[in-house]
Amino acid sequence: MDKQFEKLLVIVAKEPLPGKVKTRLFPKFSPVIAAELYRCFLRDRIQEVSTLNGAARAIAYTPEDARETFTTLASDGFELFAQRGKHLGERLHNIFLEKLSQRYKAVSIVDSDSPDLPKSLMQESFELLLSKQADIVFGPCYDGGYYLVGMRKPYPELFHNIPWSTENVLSVTLEKARKMGLNVKLLSTWNDLDTFEDLIEFYNMYKERSLSKEWTGSKTFSYLSRLEKISKC
Repeated sequence: MDKQFEKLLVIVAKEPLPGKVKTRLFPKFSPVIAAELYRCFLRDRIQEVSTLNGAARAIAYTPEDARETFTTLASDGFELFAQRGKHLGERLHNIFLEKLSQRYKAVSIVDSDSPDLPKSLMQESFELLLSKQADIVFGPCYDGGYYLVGMRKPYPELFHNIPWSTENVLSVTLEKARKMGLNVKLLSTWNDLDTFEDLIEFYNMYKERSLSKEWTGSKTFSYLSRLEKISKC
């Protein structure tokens, strides 16, 4: 197998439809604005991942009829496929099961809720996995979840009976990994943007900085700058 295809980075993403994404922003923002904001998240994530060297790139999308949307959003070089499973844990496991069976030596899955997440952390996950310093790599979020999970072989138990969308997601998962005797490494903690307060924090963190035109998170920041509820806080 060609060296560049030994590792795979998968973005998990939802179609940015009003009323279907970023619902925790209601009623501060309308479903239309929340969906457009999430579209910016996706554009930032796709742009950053598109410059990740030495790894194959993919987007696992939902719902299953959203392929056309992601064909428009994604640049060349992204494999597109629909997520399979009844809940998040099942969908994550199915991605690992399918892609690691294709002889990728390491697969990392990253979410689309942290638009300023740098590709250096994604690359670090592969370095830890391929050097066999870790069986599993997680990227922790401040809210108790995780923005990235990487593996060299599937471990379905890590996705069973997890209290998804709670502050205990990572802690419960880490306890499962400990009981299984797996070596786990954690990346730097990062913030995902789920609430109005998260958006304010993100905007305030970058508004005074001198940044290049295409910095990681620029599309999200530009959109937030045009929202009066954000820019006047």
